[in-house]
This record gives sequence, C-alpha cells and structure tokens, in this order.
Amino acid sequence: MFTPARARGHEMLDDPDADPALALRSLRDVALANRLFGGRRAVLTALNPVWRESARAGIRTLTLLDVGTGLGDIPRAVTRAASRHGIHLRTVGLELSLPVARAASKQCDQVVSGSALALPLADRSIDLVTCSQVLHHFEDALAAQLLQECTRVARHTVVIGDLRRSWLAAAGLWAASYALGFHPVSRHDGMLSVRRGYTTDELRALVQQSTGCRPDVQRGLGFRVHARWHPMASAESCPTQ
Repeated sequence: MFTPARARGHEMLDDPDADPALALRSLRDVALANRLFGGRRAVLTALNPVWRESARAGIRTLTLLDVGTGLGDIPRAVTRAASRHGIHLRTVGLELSLPVARAASKQCDQVVSGSALALPLADRSIDLVTCSQVLHHFEDALAAQLLQECTRVARHTVVIGDLRRSWLAAAGLWAASYALGFHPVSRHDGMLSVRRGYTTDELRALVQQSTGCRPDVQRGLGFRVHARWHPMASAESCPTQ
C-alpha cells in the first residue's frame, strides 16, 4: 500500500542541455537532502566494515571513485570518516557535466568528466567505488551497465546508495522541499526520483542479475537503501567487460 509502482519519466536535470547554473543550484539542494535525510549516512554506514577490515590488515591508504559525485559532498564525508580510522583516502569524483565537475573539484582530490556507463578507468584500478542517488536515473539495461562498470573498476568494494520508494517518502520530500526552500526543479526531480527508487528486493535482484555478485542490501533512515559487494569475491561470475 505504501510502495507505489516504479515510475518512469524524465527529470529536468537529466537533460544534457540543462542550464549549468540551474544544475548547480539544484545540486546544492541534493547535497542538503543527502545531509539531512540519510543519503550521506547510507554510504557511510555501508563503508564502515571497510575501515575496520583495512585497519586490521594494516592498510593506511585507499582510493575512492564517486560516480555522479554532484558537488562532491559524499567524497568529502567519506574522507572524514576514513581519517577517523587512521586511513588516508584519495578521492576521484566523476561527473558528465564540465561545470559540475569543476564545482566538485573543491571537495575531491581529482575530478574526471566522463560517463558512468563507460568509466574512464582500467579494470580493478581503484579500491572503492561509490554511487549515491544516481542509479535510479537509469532504466533497465543502462542501470545494469552502470553496475557492471562500477564492478569492473573496483578492487575491493562497491557501494550503491539510493532512494527507497514509498508514498510516505514522496509526501515527506514534498513538504520538506518547501520548508527548506528547494528550487522548483529540485522539487520536481526529487519527487520523480523517489518514485523511481528501489525496494531492497529490487536492488538486490538488479545487482545480482547485472554483475553476478551477491550484495549485502540494507535499509537506511530517511527512506534510503544501500547495496555493498566485493567484486573479487565472485570474480568468476562478475563481468569484466
């Protein structure tokens, strides 16, 4: 009753010709929503085991790629979390839009402009790959391709964070968007994003069918869901194309 059918539709800022200034304005709303409503927390929670495993193994430096990094708020938060465990994180943000990539460079060690569907990195070239609030923008085969690309370049862990679809989440976002002064485009895209989100079962099935890897999928506060998997643990079945 509280989970609507998964919506299809066109978010305004998915348009490659969207006004860069508007995109940056809306991404500030996204970063605020990540901080207040659990998007950032979902990724940090999923990565907690990585810090513990790395500390036990004596690993003090790791690399991270954040796919669709927006303004770089996720890499910045992850860097702080890693440092609390004595781990130095070198971060790379990936964005398709050059203006957004330039803005993200303030928060990431390096930013690359490129497509999430053809990551400009070699196989197994980076330790950790995160992708937050991006997967729901892609339908079917393209979503599978994104997951395969994240798995291809990761050595240790892939974390996908996204929205958990719910009428309650949609109602909450609608009300909060006015209270927080979100731009109308942020409100429109955010509402559609919620309706394009995933249940835990859907996300688990999508990852497993796309990559051959078995993810740990958990719910988070703020109607969030995250999946974490280790590409090398299922190297025989995970695609490397």
